[in-house]
Amino acid sequence: MKKSMSDSEMLLMKCIWDEEEDISIPHLAEVLREKYGKDYKRTTIVTFLSRLREKGYVQTYRKGRLSYAHPVQTEEEYRQSIAVQDTQTWFGGQPSRYLSALVDQNGLSKEEAERIREILDEYFDD
Repeated sequence: MKKSMSDSEMLLMKCIWDEEEDISIPHLAEVLREKYGKDYKRTTIVTFLSRLREKGYVQTYRKGRLSYAHPVQTEEEYRQSIAVQDTQTWFGGQPSRYLSALVDQNGLSKEEAERIREILDEYFDD
C-alpha cells in the first residue's frame, strides 16, 4: 500500500491526471492557479512532486530546460485502491456499509440507484 497523499499533493495529482500528456512544471503551476486558485511557487511545486515521487505516485524527468511529471498509476486505479482501503479500514470490509455511508451523507437519485442496480446485475450475471 502506498503512503497517503496530503490535500495539496492530491490537488497536484488531480491536475496531472487531468492532462492527456505529461505535464511541465510551468504548465502545472498555471493549471493550479487558473483552475484551483492556488498560486504555488515553482519551488513549492517541486517539493510536492518530490514527495509524490518518493511515495510512488509520479515519475519526474527533464526534457530540455523543463521538468515534467508523469503519473505512475491512473486516476481510476487510485480511486479503486482508496475505495478498497477505506472499505477495509472503516467499514469492516463490507461494501454495503460503505455504500450506506455514502447514501446517508449524499442522498441517492433514482438515476444513481438504477446505475448501482445495473452494476450489481452485471457483476452477478453469471
